[in-house]
Amino acid sequence: MDRAALADFLRRRREALQPGDVGLAAGARRRAPGLRREEVAALAAMSTDYYTRLEQQRGPQPSAQMLASLARALRLTKDERDYLFRVAGHNAPAVVSAATHVAPALLRVLDRLDDTPALILSNLGETLVQNRMAAALFGDKSGYTGLARSEIYRWFTAPAERLRYLEEDRDRQSRAQVANLRAAYGSMGPQSRAGELVRALQKASPEFAELWERHEVAKRFADHKTLIHPQLGAIGLDCQALFTEDQSQALLVLTASPRSEGCEKLQLLAVLGHERFPADTTPG
Repeated sequence: MDRAALADFLRRRREALQPGDVGLAAGARRRAPGLRREEVAALAAMSTDYYTRLEQQRGPQPSAQMLASLARALRLTKDERDYLFRVAGHNAPAVVSAATHVAPALLRVLDRLDDTPALILSNLGETLVQNRMAAALFGDKSGYTGLARSEIYRWFTAPAERLRYLEEDRDRQSRAQVANLRAAYGSMGPQSRAGELVRALQKASPEFAELWERHEVAKRFADHKTLIHPQLGAIGLDCQALFTEDQSQALLVLTASPRSEGCEKLQLLAVLGHERFPADTTPG
């Protein structure tokens, strides 16, 4: 671990960013350039004291998870992320793993979307980052770990995951989940995390195993979704996906036509804020 190089790199990247670059309001006049330490810490979901010690060449070696959070907060490119890992004494993340380093270009778009649900997904259906409206619509996805980070895994193993879809849309959604995973499996290979996910689901879900044998491959999202909110009921939304060049990540944006019922419900959603879906219920 090169503490001096790590500290200097973090400081320079922090000073190179402006609040608007990460979706923050500029606020009062700033005496120093760039973001404040507490702002970077908040974006990376760590304490200000922990981040400050890194910039001061103190404290323990940061974990790979911490470094991934910092790379995202500082909007690092893949080359910059790999450098960050190496000066912190870690190997750079493997290319064959699922893309969990959020593409800065997608983040810049997400930062400017505040009045409609938007989230960035990996090619394994992992929610990498979501705005407040997406958290209000889908629930906060940041607490999941292991295979459960993938919405594909949760779809076939957690019945409550299906409650946000109309019953008549669930079969189509099951096929779409498997087809998306088949596309990721094809690009990442059987020994990747995609392969691990496939093997786990083949054991856990007969429905998945049957659909997997169809060999349907697709990497797209439905143009229109009807989602069920626990308080607002059915919300009809248009769905647009913006993919990175390597197709490893997608920015999903959900909007409603002006003056439509869906638009009115999105406005109510902004007021209601985050609502959790029931954890262990099935549709009646």
